[in-house]
Amino acid sequence: MTSFKVRSFVLILLAFVLGCSEFIIVGVLDDISTELHVGVSTVGYLVTIFALVYAVSTPFVTSAVGQHTLYRFMLFLMGIFIIGNVLSAVAFTYPVLVVSRIITAIVSGPLISIALTFANYIAPISKKAWLISWVFSGFSIASVFGVPLGTWIATAAGWRMSFAAIVVVSVLTMALIAFSLPRDLRQRRRTQAAGQGQSADGVMALFKDRRIQIGMLMPMVSIAGVYVVYTYLRPLLSRNLGFTTNVVTILLFIFGVMSLISNQLSGRLADNDGLLKMPKIFGAELVLMLLMPLALTNRVTGLIALMLMGVVMYLINSPIQMHFLGVAERDYPQAIVMASSLNSIFANFGIALGSATGGLIVDHLSMRVTGFGGAVYILAALLLVIWLNRVNKQAAEAVPVKQVPTGAAAKVQKG
Repeated sequence: MTSFKVRSFVLILLAFVLGCSEFIIVGVLDDISTELHVGVSTVGYLVTIFALVYAVSTPFVTSAVGQHTLYRFMLFLMGIFIIGNVLSAVAFTYPVLVVSRIITAIVSGPLISIALTFANYIAPISKKAWLISWVFSGFSIASVFGVPLGTWIATAAGWRMSFAAIVVVSVLTMALIAFSLPRDLRQRRRTQAAGQGQSADGVMALFKDRRIQIGMLMPMVSIAGVYVVYTYLRPLLSRNLGFTTNVVTILLFIFGVMSLISNQLSGRLADNDGLLKMPKIFGAELVLMLLMPLALTNRVTGLIALMLMGVVMYLINSPIQMHFLGVAERDYPQAIVMASSLNSIFANFGIALGSATGGLIVDHLSMRVTGFGGAVYILAALLLVIWLNRVNKQAAEAVPVKQVPTGAAAKVQKG
């Protein structure tokens, strides 16, 4: 029997590969722009397209799992994922590259959703939170190592080889999935769920809750604020601040470390009433974004401002994820799986919104003033978290907290 450590490694590796595929465009933006003879802002829209397709398609593709074994469905999706990245590697026109990114985006969301389902299934109770947090951290590790490595490969051998490297690691990951993950895991049958008082109407009731409605907007606008600037991180470092290609690769690695720190700090916030602390954090981030255009007039201050952005960009993740799960476990246990996907779905809407906004600013104004666009979204996030905290307080005062065993609604059926 495959050990828990091996299975955990495979799931984290899958998240890493998915993260590399999603983030790689940021590291090879200039290279694609030069070779395909399209503007850098046009290439930046690949980030928008990927995130939008990811967010819209994930619920529909995931619902197609039905009573297929998750093992077989995951392998099927991995096959499509590999084909999409192969197409990216051989794309010689921008439209073909767009199609390849759409194919990859369609399956990326469902793949991470199924990976989290496996994590919940294979981990003992004491290790569930640990494994799920590490699966999410796979994306941060991709940001730390994958994007700089992809940039280095692009510099040494061309941007196509960056996608080729993703294909190689994806094939290895698919092989490890085939040999290590359990083959008999399925979703619960609808009739079984209905017998326990769970229904589609109950799932939809989740979206009628004001705490969920406000909460869904928060990851969207907060990550949108960052991605207005982050989408153009490499050209900001190279063109605006004047760093050489080799130095930019190192700086992208350091930025990845900052984002990994952001994820770790996010976990600590979640353990210490994180949503109540977020107004101060968003306030500081708002000031940072407003000062960004001024900071980018100088190499030292510009670099400091960009790295600080890396530290704050993911602080909302764990607190809002715990919020969604807490509301679902107390009041909508039949919708626990849907609740667990909200952060990812709406964060990708935010990525699409932020990168599109950044593209408009770059086209009509200047890359250096993208911080002003980010500030608008961060202000919205600040107002939303204040509102959400008030609604949470009112809900806590009005209704006693129900005692629902953690994860009770997330059980799965074997065979």
